[in-house]
Amino acid sequence: MMRNKFTLVMLGAAIGAATATISTQTRLFSGMSATAAVSDTYRNLNLFGDVFEKIRSDYVEKPDEAKLIESAINGMLSGLDPHSSYMDTKSFRDMQVQTRGEFGGLGIEVTQEDGMVKVVTPIDDTPASKAGILAGDLIAAIDGESTQGLTLNQAVDKMRGPVNSAVKLTILRGTAKESKDISITRATITIRSVRNSIEGDDVGYIRITQFNEQTYDGVKTAIAKFFAEIPADKFKGYILDLRNNPGGLLDQSIQVSNAFLERGEIVSTRGRNAEETQRYNARPGDLSKGKPVVVLINGGSASASEIVAGALQDHKRGTILGTRSFGKGSVQTIIPLGQNNGALRLTTARYYTPSGRSIQAKGIDPDVQVLQDIPDELKGKDETKGEAALKGHLKNGEEEKGGSQAYVPADRSKDKQLAAALEILRGQKKASNTTDSAAPKVPN
Repeated sequence: MMRNKFTLVMLGAAIGAATATISTQTRLFSGMSATAAVSDTYRNLNLFGDVFEKIRSDYVEKPDEAKLIESAINGMLSGLDPHSSYMDTKSFRDMQVQTRGEFGGLGIEVTQEDGMVKVVTPIDDTPASKAGILAGDLIAAIDGESTQGLTLNQAVDKMRGPVNSAVKLTILRGTAKESKDISITRATITIRSVRNSIEGDDVGYIRITQFNEQTYDGVKTAIAKFFAEIPADKFKGYILDLRNNPGGLLDQSIQVSNAFLERGEIVSTRGRNAEETQRYNARPGDLSKGKPVVVLINGGSASASEIVAGALQDHKRGTILGTRSFGKGSVQTIIPLGQNNGALRLTTARYYTPSGRSIQAKGIDPDVQVLQDIPDELKGKDETKGEAALKGHLKNGEEEKGGSQAYVPADRSKDKQLAAALEILRGQKKASNTTDSAAPKVPN
């Protein structure tokens, strides 16, 4: 989940006369501590400068100094958490294009795990999804070059290229890490963020693939279509499908949540300092007119998807159905560096659902858990490990939970989660805190 940084929070303090002496002593010790910390920082920066100069003067070949600096920046950021990174000018431009809903490449959302590139989800109707790339696949090599040692941005850059050119991905799949080569032809990826359909003649189905600048408008259009085409006395409600949706823009997740809420908090974000807490509330005017909602989630539902699911769950506005979500409960702020120096993607806050829950490394547990029937060839390969399994992830106490099933059948007639959602809306299935009796409970 991303947001742009436009403001700085100014901090102020006031003390009373009765505490003046104590405060003076506190400032004294605090000043000494701060001076020592600054001294240590400058000493470490001097060490960095010494190493940089040694490399420039003594390395066996003349190094590219700009690349040395960029590598140092990447190392510094990758040591923070899996979602903080440096974007060079090209990567920053690509990110801006992607949030607008159109970019060039394969159509695949990735993260980094144990030094390799991991597929979060292939985007619907793109070369990656059509070629059979699955959520949870590890990309071990790109055109024969190992991804070990590459930053995430470097790997993504290698997967991008001219439209109609081919790239070969070597993937490792499942617990046995079976190796498989998949050749994919690059294309212009136009993200249709929202798809909709009318199920039968009484349920409005909305599928959100990711949260970009087009998402809320797509949801608003879909809702208007349902009210125009479904008679009021027949309209049973909505299915909001967020399965394998990796997230996206914070403001879009807030607006989508607002489309189904009349009032109340949607999400809060909390940074390092209490003064940086921000709360986002629904505006009056429920576009969905109070019709029942079932939200579909699974192990590939992350970030902005979890904000929407968490808000509707806490307000008891919708029934959450499927399997536990990914558990990415942090906000990344995009900070442009100016002068064509790219930007930082920096984790600046955690987010919390209206009831104060942090889903970081825990995910959202569905109200109704329904597992899919997994084809034999995919058994053991259908789960994501979740945020809790990512190296360097932000910790969240001792109740962290692993990932869950992320498989969605291409044949909708075999989609048990979709079928269960339709049964709930049509009154054929009870919407309660339960696990589908036909399936075993998802392990933690």
